[in-house]
Amino acid sequence: MTKQRSQEPEENPDFWQLRLYVAGQTPKSLAAFANLKKICEEHLSGKYRIEIIDLLKNPTLAAGDQILAIPTLVRKLPEPVRKIIGDLSNTERVLVGLDLRPLPEV
Repeated sequence: MTKQRSQEPEENPDFWQLRLYVAGQTPKSLAAFANLKKICEEHLSGKYRIEIIDLLKNPTLAAGDQILAIPTLVRKLPEPVRKIIGDLSNTERVLVGLDLRPLPEV
């Protein structure tokens, strides 16, 4: 009997791994998360994971992704890595920055 295992996100080329860097629960940080969640649900439903990094709690984590401003969104997967700075309120800019295209209207 062979052991089956579920497909890991890293093994799925359609899976998106996103990391949002914030500094506490500021209005801009909360807006960035809400905007990101909305965009992901509309365009990546079921194919994404969002990791929130609070630099007030873990300031050393900023160096790994070279974070210079917050909030900053980092697309880890699919490669290449992409970064978007700001509260992500400009949906069109976020879609272009992430290399996503809006779903065609029916």
